[in-house]
Amino acid sequence: MEPISRRKFSFWERLSRLVHLRLVIPLKRSRHSPEHSARGVAVGLFWAFTPLVGVQMYLVFLTWLVARRYPRFEFGLIIGLAWTWVTNVFTIWPVYYAFYFTGQILLGREKGAAGYEGFVTKWESVLAATNGFIDTFSASVKLIAHDQGLAMTVGCVPYAVATAWLGYYCTLQFIRRRRRGRQQAAARRAERRKAQEQKAQ
Repeated sequence: MEPISRRKFSFWERLSRLVHLRLVIPLKRSRHSPEHSARGVAVGLFWAFTPLVGVQMYLVFLTWLVARRYPRFEFGLIIGLAWTWVTNVFTIWPVYYAFYFTGQILLGREKGAAGYEGFVTKWESVLAATNGFIDTFSASVKLIAHDQGLAMTVGCVPYAVATAWLGYYCTLQFIRRRRRGRQQAAARRAERRKAQEQKAQ
C-alpha cells in the first residue's frame, strides 16, 4: 500500500477533500451559535446564485459590513465568503445558463432562448477582455443589462432564495446535531469516569 503522502488522488477525491476543508471544517470549528454560522452559509449561497461573476465575495463582504451593525443579522464572514465558491470555474456556466433559461421560461420567451454553447461563448468572450474587479464588474453588468439581463435576473431569484434557505436550514441541523452528539459523548465519558472512580473506592 502506497504511503498517504505519495498517493495520487483522483479529481473527485481532490474536490471532495477541498469541499470538506473549505466548506465543512469552518462550520465544525465555529465557536459561534448555530444560527450565526447558518446565516453565513445562507448569505454566501444567496450571492453565489446570482449572475454577478467575479464579485460575489465582495458582495458578501458588503453584506457583512451592514449586518454586523445588527446583532440579530450578524453572520460569519469567512463562512459566507467560502460558500460563494459553490459557483466556480466548473459550475458557473451550467448555473448561469440555468438562470437564463429559467428566466426565459418565467417570462414566456423560452422559444427565443439562446443555445447553451452560444450563451457560454458570449460570456467567455466578454470576460476574456476584462482586467481587474472594476472592469469585470462593469463588463458583467453591461452584458446582463443589455443582452441577457432581464432573463438572468428573473431566473436567478428562485435559485438564490431556495439555496439560501436550504443552506440555512441544513447548516442549522448539521451544527445542532454535531454539538448535541459531542455533548452526549462528553456526558458518557463523564459517567464512565464517575463509575470507575466509584468502583475504585
